[in-house]
Amino acid sequence: MQVKTMQVGPLGTNCYILGDETEKVCAVIDPGGDADAILSTLKADGLTLSVILLTHGHFDHTGGVAGLEKAFPNTTVYINRGDVEGADPQGFPPLPADVVRFYGEGDKVMVGSIPVEVLHTPGHSKGSVVLKTGDILFTGDTLFRGSCGRTDFPGGSYEEIMASLKRLAALPGDYRVCPGHEGLSTLETERRQNYYMRAAVEG
Repeated sequence: MQVKTMQVGPLGTNCYILGDETEKVCAVIDPGGDADAILSTLKADGLTLSVILLTHGHFDHTGGVAGLEKAFPNTTVYINRGDVEGADPQGFPPLPADVVRFYGEGDKVMVGSIPVEVLHTPGHSKGSVVLKTGDILFTGDTLFRGSCGRTDFPGGSYEEIMASLKRLAALPGDYRVCPGHEGLSTLETERRQNYYMRAAVEG
């Protein structure tokens, strides 16, 4: 398993390429823009796009979806239903219905031989999810290094994001935290140092 991070789009969103080096396939997580740059990276690494995984539907995480679909037609795009039905119209782009699949709590998506588990973590948006594989959490805009996502957008909820942070803090063991913006961290570091996660745990 290999993970490559790219900052894409106007807000510098962290886009992740999760690759199965044996099968030479990959998932692109949160392609927020710069589809051509993402595609160039896939080509350089000899990877074929098998699936697009979205932590939520905001434009800065979905802006490159259409470009990837153009290069790899009919690639399945996974998103939680909460960020499509009745969600912010500035978010998830229109796509043919046959390429969109909804995923939710407990679902697993295979990227080659790599299982990716879905944790539904609302708060930043109704459909926010964290993607767990191996010792990595792709946390989108639910958990940042030292902070958490905004809750003042349509579908946001401070109470829900605090419940989601408490849930993440309770995961056994440690994980690498790969958030939607800014720097990487670890779950143990966030348990100790993140004000919002500490407040969520302490109730």
